Amino acid sequence: MSEWTPATPTTAGGDPRSHAASVSDEAARERLLYLRGSIDNLDAALVHLLAERFKCTQQVGELKARHSLPPADPAREATQIARLRRLAEDAKLDPAFAEKFLNFIIEEVVRHHKAIAKNAEAEENAG
Repeated sequence: MSEWTPATPTTAGGDPRSHAASVSDEAARERLLYLRGSIDNLDAALVHLLAERFKCTQQVGELKARHSLPPADPAREATQIARLRRLAEDAKLDPAFAEKFLNFIIEEVVRHHKAIAKNAEAEENAG
């Protein structure tokens, strides 16, 4: 009596490569969906973190405007960029990318601070 083996594409008359490919493709699709779900969660977290960051920088802008401080602080910005580059290196993230990302945020923050200062000045002149 021969030993029983489950039907495979070969014993069922099919090409074993197509069976393996379909299983592999399904596993790849499942993994892709899982990874994309994680990316979506991380994107949501980034949006919430940026929102919190901008709430803080809004308050900084208001404080600067009340005390006639300049909207930009190049020394602080340089320190932050160097710090972020070190963090990126430690995290195995391209430091140049991290710097570009922070520069983009800084530009937006400074733009907001300038607008806050302009509005505060207009209110002071009107009052």
